[in-house]
Amino acid sequence: MSDLDQVLMIENDSYPHPWTRGNFVEALSNGYESRVACDASSVLMGYFLLMPIIDEAHLLNITVRRDMQGQGMGRLLLDEVVGVCLKMGMLSVMLEVRPTNTRAIRLYASYGFLQIGRRKAYYPAADNSREDAIVMRLML
Repeated sequence: MSDLDQVLMIENDSYPHPWTRGNFVEALSNGYESRVACDASSVLMGYFLLMPIIDEAHLLNITVRRDMQGQGMGRLLLDEVVGVCLKMGMLSVMLEVRPTNTRAIRLYASYGFLQIGRRKAYYPAADNSREDAIVMRLML
């Protein structure tokens, strides 16, 4: 991902507990699939990282620049996620999302993802607490 500096700016602006440069570098060095979406001026609007596991892909990170949210970019990135997964022969896509990220949950549900579980105390949260993760899956 040659756009790592731009990705990190979006990541840091989007999350209270963002991925670090090291997280991205490790994922990329492990050969995980990644894509970025840019506008006509080559300004990065969003990105995702995807880890294949046998016949299921784990969507590790999908983020849309804050000022582009709510304009269909997330759905376009999910279209690309599905396209990549189909080319790799995946049967499903799995992800985790914070229960407080209601906008993302609505997008995933409208796309066809179903809640299949919950991971207790999965994410770091404010005041040294933890937040659960909702686990969702899309069958391809």
